[in-house]
Amino acid sequence: MSPTSLPLLLLLLWLFPAVSSVGVNYGTLGNNLPPPKKVAQLLQSTLIDKVKIYDTNPEILDAFSNTGIDLIVAVENQHVSNISSDVAAADEWFSTRVAPFIPATSVVAIAVGNEYLTTDSDHLDQNALVQAIQNLHGVLLARGLHRKIKITTPHSMAVLASSFPPSSSTFALELIPTMTAIVGFLADSGAPFMINAYPYFAYRDNPGKIDLDYALLGNTTAVRDPDGFVYGNMLDAQIDAVRSAINALGFGNRTVQITVSESGWPSKGDTGDKAATQENAKTYNTRLIERAQSGKGTPMRPKEKVEVFVFSLFNENKKGGKATERNFGILNGDGSKVYEIDLSCSFCSGNGGGGLGFGEKAANAVRGPSVWCVAKPHAAEEVLQAALDFCCGAGGVDCREIYGNGNCFEPNKVHAHSSYAMNVYYQMHGRNYWNCDFKGTGLVTFTDPTVMGDAVILNSESISEEGGGENSSLVVLLLLVS
Repeated sequence: MSPTSLPLLLLLLWLFPAVSSVGVNYGTLGNNLPPPKKVAQLLQSTLIDKVKIYDTNPEILDAFSNTGIDLIVAVENQHVSNISSDVAAADEWFSTRVAPFIPATSVVAIAVGNEYLTTDSDHLDQNALVQAIQNLHGVLLARGLHRKIKITTPHSMAVLASSFPPSSSTFALELIPTMTAIVGFLADSGAPFMINAYPYFAYRDNPGKIDLDYALLGNTTAVRDPDGFVYGNMLDAQIDAVRSAINALGFGNRTVQITVSESGWPSKGDTGDKAATQENAKTYNTRLIERAQSGKGTPMRPKEKVEVFVFSLFNENKKGGKATERNFGILNGDGSKVYEIDLSCSFCSGNGGGGLGFGEKAANAVRGPSVWCVAKPHAAEEVLQAALDFCCGAGGVDCREIYGNGNCFEPNKVHAHSSYAMNVYYQMHGRNYWNCDFKGTGLVTFTDPTVMGDAVILNSESISEEGGGENSSLVVLLLLVS
């Protein structure tokens, strides 16, 4: 490590505090939902940086290109059998549904099915799920994408024989061979075990036995496990129940991260459902988001953070079943909040104090992030040209905007063109500071570069080492230690 590396790392940790990501499930079973492009624009002004969908809707994949938001796509249950038939079928699925949109759209995982093992056990083949997972992984391996895109499958809590006490939990007996194969694959590939966990359903069905605040993540109730673990909320107990079941298969010494792929609380239910209220939904989801951001673990694994995807983004008025199924959303179809919830993000674009909605304010908000990567003003042109060649080549950046007829061709200078390419690469890969290094020629800035037409013209002449504006000190500090 060079003498300046440690001060730079410490400074960047100070400038970019560790806040865990918050995901959301984006379902589309409604006839009053906004177009995907408006949804992507909305989410760019919130703290949500991961979105999970239930198919490979091309409009959605296109809408989230170059947004800095990661996407998890899905193989619908009815397509699992076909993909399991052979690798060629899996390759065709990937080639037509996902490949055309990457890397501009940051697809980080493929969910094979949804609650596949417990949805229709009489007609869905357990072995088909395992084979489909392996086939898709083979496709990614052949394309060199297996490190960027992970393959997994979300489960319901019904895969467990029992969930309490957490330390004694195991998978259902009839699922053990399948779960052993799946968990083994996840451990080998580094993909997470996904679980859809809903304290709401447990409380709704047993209101006399379960404390409401325990279900609402209140952390005021102490529920003790025979092994000594103390649980202040049901979600942590559910996560640790899954952990125990994984350990019981013999994977206790392997790394298998658990992700809560769905969790939420409905704001409205059928007559007699006293649990499904706006107040309870607001309380649960507010605490769920706070828990996701905290990066905290569970009593069984306190240092192992758990990624969370809130269910769901919108109320979906065309979903079947009980009224609750149509009222898990934090937003209505017009973009208004179902209840007050804070999704504000201090480093996001169009962030008018955390306001949500598709009205005039949101429509006029600046698209894109409020942190950029640009070329340092006095960086050597030969190094910048190499960075430009990488970004527009192996880096996967679409550089047509800086070619001769592009909106961002002028000014026709290496600094301007490399800044454009560097920034797109930086946004595509999650805005991590190491994605703006480029052999020391990149600079993270909080000052909005010049905007012209539909393209962002990142002109190094507009950003001096002297700084300027309220964020200049941050830019100067970065320059001094790099």
